[in-house]
Amino acid sequence: MTTNALRLPAEWEAQSAVLLAWPHADTDWAERLDQVEQTYVALVGAITRFENAIVCVASAAVREHAETLLKTAQANLGRVRFIEIEYDDTWLRDSGPITLADRKQFQLTDFRFTGWGGKFEASRDDLLVQGLIQRGLFVPAAHRRVDWALEGGGIESDGAGTILTTWKCLHQRHPQLSRAEMDKKLIDSLEARRVLWLDHGYLEGDDTDAHIDTLARFAPDDAIVYQACDDASDPHHAELAAMAQELAALRTADGRPYRLFPLPWPQPIRDGERRLAASYANYLIVNGAVLIPAYGDAADAEAARVIGLAHPGREIVAVPCRPLIWQNGSLHCVTMQLPRGVVA
Repeated sequence: MTTNALRLPAEWEAQSAVLLAWPHADTDWAERLDQVEQTYVALVGAITRFENAIVCVASAAVREHAETLLKTAQANLGRVRFIEIEYDDTWLRDSGPITLADRKQFQLTDFRFTGWGGKFEASRDDLLVQGLIQRGLFVPAAHRRVDWALEGGGIESDGAGTILTTWKCLHQRHPQLSRAEMDKKLIDSLEARRVLWLDHGYLEGDDTDAHIDTLARFAPDDAIVYQACDDASDPHHAELAAMAQELAALRTADGRPYRLFPLPWPQPIRDGERRLAASYANYLIVNGAVLIPAYGDAADAEAARVIGLAHPGREIVAVPCRPLIWQNGSLHCVTMQLPRGVVA
């Protein structure tokens, strides 16, 4: 157990801004750039209703183009800050800073980013946190480089010292380490008290090796929102049912079961023969609202209802995310919240 006052805040705590990177023709989005840009316009428009958006752009031309699209859509450009910086891809949940906080002190924790276990080129993404610091984005804060592969989408924090993660993902990144060794690494690097592991749960089409943010999310007052599957004929059914049993067996730090909120299961979405990873668990919490992925499915409305129950008092805003899942992620994956006070 750590004695440091730093901790990893829960996502529902107060934020300064949401960080994201604009897609462009030199990223993997090139083939369907127009479609994905419409999702980004809707996403930035939704974020800036509630707080600031910090948008990374690869060049002045990308900035000008993004600004024109946002202005046309009447987004609140007064809440948009552009930062010109190189990046390989736009999944900033995984390459952005994991920010630990202690009142007015911050630590920008900068884990090694390997392109999800070496699947994709990631050398520029691995330099992103350092580059943002050099560009003066943050207030004076400790920059801790951790030479150990971990992505922000692979962990959930309840803000009180508990980390939720999946064995499949971290075992893929670090096959030589035992669970006890990984417990220690996560506790030490995230200033946590304990780690809860899920052994089950996956989504076809997901190339992150079962990131927790596609499967199960902490919510206030000892709750967990999770992706369920009620279709017994679907190949996900048995695995997600086993995950639901694992979640039911978990206990809070003081020994109570978590309050569980199962999310509905959308109909399969395919790109040709390839099934896409459509998860309602991949939502983003901002100040006063929850932005939820919408897939044009009949289950969208029920997902909004369930997430609203788990996050009472927040407006629920749907963002069209079909274009995002073509590249195997969704709304939470392309964003990273920054705690209140850390942005200069």
